[in-house]
Amino acid sequence: MSAHRYTYPDAQKAAQACARNIMVRLEEALSGQQYATLAISGGNSPKPIFHAMVEARLDWSRVHLFWVDERCVPPTDPQSNFRMAEEALIHPAHIPHRNIHRIQGELRPDDSAAHYAAGIRSFFGLAAGELPHFDIIHFGIGADGHTASLFPGEPLIEDRTGIAAAVYVEKMTQYRVTLLPGVLLAAKHNIVFVTGAEKAETIRAILEDAYNPQLYPAQITSHHGRAVTWFMDDAAASLLS
Repeated sequence: MSAHRYTYPDAQKAAQACARNIMVRLEEALSGQQYATLAISGGNSPKPIFHAMVEARLDWSRVHLFWVDERCVPPTDPQSNFRMAEEALIHPAHIPHRNIHRIQGELRPDDSAAHYAAGIRSFFGLAAGELPHFDIIHFGIGADGHTASLFPGEPLIEDRTGIAAAVYVEKMTQYRVTLLPGVLLAAKHNIVFVTGAEKAETIRAILEDAYNPQLYPAQITSHHGRAVTWFMDDAAASLLS
């Protein structure tokens, strides 16, 4: 595993650095292939990353956008990860509609997951049992150690063969659709963005405690990802050795 960690004085500087790294990785991919694939995470924390990415010059017509996870809500719902990305990245960057591969959260959860997995298989031209190799998967980490929509205790944390699945998040009383660990591990680059003092102990445990992904699901990629780059503010990294 190749891992790099970068810390910055505040969340804004960390977001700008994370955005620059994503753009460099996309440019590298586009220099050797027809298109690049990027899977993004939701919530509010990626917004400054997306804003910085919009300001950079890139041929977005050659970038295909996917999602790490999605809440099972319509795309117009304020909770929708797609809606946030549409407002902060897709529209401002003029990413073509044909390049958007959203999770259809308005469908029944299992149908949504099956539709998303089928779309990924078709796009990547996968044979039965093959997993996609995204150029970049970008994620955050929750204060409870979850990443994607893989929360502590989720049985699918052990799944290394599936592409996507519906999960019920008890603490949120909500269904979500998420990429599965095998896909996260198969990515060419994993880019992690995490900020805030409230996550400092969790980040310390993820990076320094014994491997226990049922307790800290984010250890899946931090311990076994191909190439993992961390962008943190000083507050989130304050307890690291």
